[in-house]
Amino acid sequence: MKQILRIEHMEKYYGNKNNITKAIADISFHVCKGEFVGIMGASGSGKTTLLNCISTIDTPSAGHIFLDDVDITEIKEKEIAKFRRENLGFIFQDFNLLDTLTIHENIAFALTINHIASEKIDKQVLSVAKQLGIESILNKFPYEVSGGQKQRCACARAIINSPKLLLADEPTGALDSRSSQMLLDILQSMNNELNATILMVTHDAFAASYTKRVLFLQDGHIFNEIIRGEKTRKQFFNEILDVLALLGGDLSNVR
Repeated sequence: MKQILRIEHMEKYYGNKNNITKAIADISFHVCKGEFVGIMGASGSGKTTLLNCISTIDTPSAGHIFLDDVDITEIKEKEIAKFRRENLGFIFQDFNLLDTLTIHENIAFALTINHIASEKIDKQVLSVAKQLGIESILNKFPYEVSGGQKQRCACARAIINSPKLLLADEPTGALDSRSSQMLLDILQSMNNELNATILMVTHDAFAASYTKRVLFLQDGHIFNEIIRGEKTRKQFFNEILDVLALLGGDLSNVR
């Protein structure tokens, strides 16, 4: 299976030589095309720092990050925004939809700024909207649709340009349990039916149980890795809880 993401001996430090904080310490792993991978760890474990470096929001202090064999640590700063638009998709906690744009225009936004022809945009928006069941609301504004429909719109916008990697940072963190499950069902469907490659940072064992593999971080290191394989989601959920207990993490927020 083709490797889409490859992390090689990545390190990230903050501060100066007299006061250095090591957020990431020599991490190496890979994500293959079509995988749904979770990253878990307590606050301060380095998971958000890792995601920020992969998403080109931050830069590693050492090591390399390859996306489809392109070393993103070598991309020039003026080319980063274009690379991000063309290769990465993002799922945010609060959707980040623009209320002044219709659902169609929100989904099409990434294609519009890439100067894709309007007829091609319309065709792609309709295609992804049908896949996510929101073709009937394309002419409505975000404030006119339900929370679940907003979630689907945000997911459609994230995959409209067929990104090589979809990144989700605590996507269920601000949602109630029903909305969380709806979003996770959508992500799982995107992975299974659209073969989307997803990397999700989460503190929630329930959310992580939807993935196919989970990496656990502790103090900037990979502490453990578990693979779902043929396990049921309930069995995988319990296995995740067992690893979190070994980590000594706070389980009070785990559903």
